[in-house]
Amino acid sequence: MNVQLRHLAALVAVADAGTFTEAAIDLGLSQAAVSRAIAGLEAALGARLLQRTTRQVTLTATGARVLPAARRVLEEVTHLERTVARHHQELRIGYAWAALGKHTRRLQRAWQSAHPGVPLVFVQSGTSTAGLAEGVADVAVLRRPLDDDRFATALIGSEARYAAVATDNALARRRSVRMAELARYTVALDSRTGTTTPGLWPPGHAPVSTRESHGVDEWLTLIAAGQAVGVTSEATANQNPRPGVAYRPVRDAPPIEVRLAWWRDDPPPRLSELVALARSLISGR
Repeated sequence: MNVQLRHLAALVAVADAGTFTEAAIDLGLSQAAVSRAIAGLEAALGARLLQRTTRQVTLTATGARVLPAARRVLEEVTHLERTVARHHQELRIGYAWAALGKHTRRLQRAWQSAHPGVPLVFVQSGTSTAGLAEGVADVAVLRRPLDDDRFATALIGSEARYAAVATDNALARRRSVRMAELARYTVALDSRTGTTTPGLWPPGHAPVSTRESHGVDEWLTLIAAGQAVGVTSEATANQNPRPGVAYRPVRDAPPIEVRLAWWRDDPPPRLSELVALARSLISGR
């Protein structure tokens, strides 16, 4: 069996992008190179992994079983490379939707004052670990539970939930809204990186419908067009203003826990200082 990392990377890229063309763009390769990589992987495994039609590419049953393993292999290799090559010239903090909202700039300035030789750099990554598993970040800001023993986490605070609605929606004229009012509309969800699920509403009071989105930009575009409403963290409201979108506090929604996460077997330098500083800024102490 001659499975290569480029084969696995091509499979993951095609599965995420949905087309060979978009996967090629994401990988910086030609479409032909991506097709050859997929063909090589299917030949090495002796199984068809993708079902191709004139309009779309979907995983076969075997492909759906292989994809999670391919992701894990790529993540572990990335982690290995990062462990060996990291020279601690900067501390990278990943986030999916928003960093620390209004506290982001204050954290960077406080860190710069204490550690002028180690810049604190925030990087956006639309993955479930906010770039941590992929090697993009040394530490990640998470607002969703992380059920993965490879990573350790620390609670640094909590945030209020905000509704996002189109500026011409009647709810935009309110100072605050309730969950039941939002349930009358289609609610945009991001099941991979978002903080909202239908379970946020009481039993029997779920939204009339939901619509899946992929990342904060697509989520905001749906809302600005009046095609959905959304619920998110206060940090998103602070960090992602968008013409056509109004943010309003949700009075009866539970707060969102905010955590920092890192590789359990490879914590970054000065981690305890970072956690303590982030906690003090969020708590206002």
